[in-house]
Amino acid sequence: MRKNNQYFARRIHRFLGVFIGIQFFFWTVSGLYFSWTDIDEIHGDHFHQDHMMHVTASNLVDPASLDSTLEISTLELRFVNHQPYYWVNQSQLFHAQTGKAKGEITEEEAKAIAKIYIKEDLQIKSVEYLTETGNHHEFRGRPLPAWAVNFDHPENLTAYIDAKSGSFERVRHRSWRWFDALWMFHTMDYAGRDNFNNLLLRAFSLFGLATIASGFTLFFMTMKKTGSVKK
Repeated sequence: MRKNNQYFARRIHRFLGVFIGIQFFFWTVSGLYFSWTDIDEIHGDHFHQDHMMHVTASNLVDPASLDSTLEISTLELRFVNHQPYYWVNQSQLFHAQTGKAKGEITEEEAKAIAKIYIKEDLQIKSVEYLTETGNHHEFRGRPLPAWAVNFDHPENLTAYIDAKSGSFERVRHRSWRWFDALWMFHTMDYAGRDNFNNLLLRAFSLFGLATIASGFTLFFMTMKKTGSVKK
């Protein structure tokens, strides 16, 4: 009976080890990458301008005079391409000195905004207008439409500008993309990458515990057998 128990324990342990071994490898590799990288560099902070100058916010119009039909629930004063604007109800820009409503950010304005935030020595290669992004896109979950301003850089640097608010949203580059791919393997969210509570991850975590338990079981069963032989 003991021999049969050991046989089944070995079979279970070997099967579980092969089944989850590849995922354990990805967990280990991704964990090493996360622990050995500088998160500020992953965010692209080293591509940002050290200083950004804005015009002085003076002679601003009364927000109540912007539009008689407009019911203001939220109001934010922000600078877009060095110009002061009211960002009203998180949906519309009004020039804070003239009161004139502004449409979407143009391509040329998006380029200018990107150059304000990205280091001066980098040259723009191309610009894309995004109206939708998939679950694996590097700008997923961010406000759309947006401008993707691509720079001529070995790391394929891309800056994203909100086409409605004119805000600089994100910068993405090769190291971040490696981080994002490994993050997908780490979380096992192969549908969208960011769900840390998915069923696949939970299942493999339980399988991992089962593998450890089977290993300990086999270890103690073998110890008992060795002790009985010595007697």
